[in-house]
Amino acid sequence: MLEHKPRLEGKVAIVTGAGAQGTVMGNGKAASILFAREGARVLLVDQVEERVQVTLETIRGEGGEASVYVADVTEADQCRAMVEAAVQRYGRLDVLHNNVGINGPGSVVDVSLEEWDRVMRINLTSMMLTSKYAIPRMASGGGGAIVNISSISAIRPRGMTSYTVSKAGIVALTQAMAIDHAGDNIRVNCILPGPAYTSMVAEGMSDEVRDLRRQASPLKIEGTSWDIAWAAVYLASDEARWVTGVALPVDGGVTIDSPRR
Repeated sequence: MLEHKPRLEGKVAIVTGAGAQGTVMGNGKAASILFAREGARVLLVDQVEERVQVTLETIRGEGGEASVYVADVTEADQCRAMVEAAVQRYGRLDVLHNNVGINGPGSVVDVSLEEWDRVMRINLTSMMLTSKYAIPRMASGGGGAIVNISSISAIRPRGMTSYTVSKAGIVALTQAMAIDHAGDNIRVNCILPGPAYTSMVAEGMSDEVRDLRRQASPLKIEGTSWDIAWAAVYLASDEARWVTGVALPVDGGVTIDSPRR
């Protein structure tokens, strides 16, 4: 029998948004845990230290290696310091997993300029800033992988215009960086999660709404943060060495079907 080799063995990863609110698993927390299980040393980045400490305790309890870094990834100087912290602590940087994001309800008629700018800065500009400082470090180490979290809203709008535009921007940013930095042996891909049950949406959600979201999938299976995280493991691993510039829906088939009455 072949012995399983950890898929991220020897790699150093940064995961932003590595904490989770409440008791439901979040995408960043799940990715952090799976990265560590697959052999990566992980810098857990979040703006809320109490949340990310829970992720750290989980990883350490399983024998993984990780540490916490508190930062606001909408600030350039903090993104630069975050990358330097990863290199100082672990000697290199191989993977950047960009997971920070917020909702943005309403149409262009409804949204204020301040809220529009806030959604763009948190959801899109933050990924530009983290990548801006991570890419030179990855390139100097021989290459790496960046995984950005977008949303199926990027290709299937649903009444959240600022959110949709920011998530579509992530797809464009992903493809632009994939072209710009292929020569540095840096792969850049993004994941488009569907209506999964995660910490971001769980608060205040009724059982009825939760079941409607489950039934929206042709598979009739409820997606979770673990489904998103396993896709991230693949894209960060050497198994995906010939995959770059991809926008991967992880949605149970929602984007290829419409709910039946």
